[in-house]
Amino acid sequence: MKKLSVTDLDVRGERVFVRVDHNVPLQTGDGAPRVADDRRIAESLPTLRSILDRGGSVVAASHLGRPKGRPDPSQSLAPVARRLSELLGRPVEFAPDCVGPEASSRAAALRPGGVLLLENLRFHKQEEADDEGFARELSGLASLYVNDAFGSAHRAHASVHALARCYPRPAAGLLMDKELSSLGRLLAGAARPFVVIVGGAKVSDKLDLMEHLIARCDTLIVGGGMAFTFLRALGHEIGQSLVDRDKEMEARDLMTLAAVKGVSLLLPEDHMEAKAGTREKGRPTSGPDVSPGYMGLDIGPKTVAAFSREIGKAKTILWNGPMGRFEDPAFAAGTQAVARAVGGSSSFSVVGGGDSAAAVKALGMESAFSHISTGGGASLEFLSGKTLPGVAVLMDVPL
Repeated sequence: MKKLSVTDLDVRGERVFVRVDHNVPLQTGDGAPRVADDRRIAESLPTLRSILDRGGSVVAASHLGRPKGRPDPSQSLAPVARRLSELLGRPVEFAPDCVGPEASSRAAALRPGGVLLLENLRFHKQEEADDEGFARELSGLASLYVNDAFGSAHRAHASVHALARCYPRPAAGLLMDKELSSLGRLLAGAARPFVVIVGGAKVSDKLDLMEHLIARCDTLIVGGGMAFTFLRALGHEIGQSLVDRDKEMEARDLMTLAAVKGVSLLLPEDHMEAKAGTREKGRPTSGPDVSPGYMGLDIGPKTVAAFSREIGKAKTILWNGPMGRFEDPAFAAGTQAVARAVGGSSSFSVVGGGDSAAAVKALGMESAFSHISTGGGASLEFLSGKTLPGVAVLMDVPL
């Protein structure tokens, strides 16, 4: 089964409620706040244009930040409306609330080709409570429903779950469809060899992901801070490096599972280490051990070479998580090398959002990858085999 698509809906003359993911960073300072990174807004444009070009109108809704269920002017979507208007090349009306008489009257006044962006959904505590009454209020704004906010699909919130149930044919937007198709390809029918690269700070954040994919991949590469939990479980000295001490047993079990499944599990062979609590430039270690009083903050040159060789053999790659403290230029080389190795391969390559996507963007390499997920937590849960409430509620159609 696949999900009903926005392209399957007859939108002519209809108002379409589109749940978008416009949870973007804002830049404040001199003048009015403005959008600092518009990638998520740009990703929603194909769905919006599909509706507008076919004679429909759009009531768009999103959350921004964590305003804790009450209005917060610093987390208003007004700057997003301005940027959306610029990107769409047409006026975008802005409603000062997402429910109530003002939102209703502005939605009712929309004509074909019109766009209305509602104020931050999370200004109402009922949004995160998946409140059915709140969902019914939102449903009065439009006759059709489309969810294009994959990044919020793992949360059972009103606008992605209860609201979809108010409509007989809730559909997926083009971005949602692209995410499900690209990530789904990793879980079923991935071309082999399939290499999974996992990094980031904590094993606990990616344990479910690794357990689920280890039955599907040929090689699991572990870098970043989480690698030290594995190394410590093997008896290596890790100095003052990050470690999930209560996850050493799970790390051992995962290494055993990899051996049973015939999966090659690669850990760093060396590191770039620096004295804990200082800002000194790193030095390479001679092997996988970290010196006493030092922290491993990036993978070392031998590891870069080993990881790159394995990446070069792959036909399918998933990368989720940096190889070190990549936001510090002194410890960004490992993450950058992995990005270049993955981006330079001819494989089907997916970046799992979050910090990995930020690293790719910083290098200007977005076009080198088959898919860069907008999902973050949603991507992790989907690839871990979990059901996403905002996806499950959309209408299934036969392939």
